[in-house]
Amino acid sequence: MARDEERAERAEQDPIVGSLPDVPGIGVAMRLRPGLGLHLRGLADELLVNDYPGATLRRDQRELLATAVSASNDCFFCMDSHGAFATALLEREGATDLVPLIDIVKTGSSDGLDEKMCALLSIARTLAETPRGLDAADVQAALDAGATDQDVQLAVLIASAFSMYNRLVEGFRARTAPTTEAYRERAGEIAEHGYQVPAQARVG
Repeated sequence: MARDEERAERAEQDPIVGSLPDVPGIGVAMRLRPGLGLHLRGLADELLVNDYPGATLRRDQRELLATAVSASNDCFFCMDSHGAFATALLEREGATDLVPLIDIVKTGSSDGLDEKMCALLSIARTLAETPRGLDAADVQAALDAGATDQDVQLAVLIASAFSMYNRLVEGFRARTAPTTEAYRERAGEIAEHGYQVPAQARVG
């Protein structure tokens, strides 16, 4: 089944857990309890927005890691929303030539990306699929490609956190959009303000 068809089919599914807030995606978990929203958004800010001393990864590259992990976990809400966030960040920086790479990453490929990002994406995907499959050689490959220890740390943290986010969305079978356009407006807000300011009806 083509990815677009799979996305549309997933969008037709209803939640399988009762008494959930009437919001899409990860917003379901964030609105179950005030503290959950605070901490889940805060974690996203720490990993994807805030300065991480020693790391060289830009915000769009961090979002790309989140997108790749979510694609590995077949979570359309997270892969499409974070792909849109990466797009918004690239557009804001005038790097629109890199935007097509986001859809490539969603397919599980790293074609067109530099050696460092390829190695970090490999780490993130390995953790999403078989956590104990990651070994020292994978880490060394990233370091040899120019990643810092802190870049590797971020790749591990993002892969681990987004595997959790993905499972929250899919475990509840939270509603998700049939097209990627649904995330464009929220993407602009995220690029400007980060995650701590929640959307009224759309939480990324």
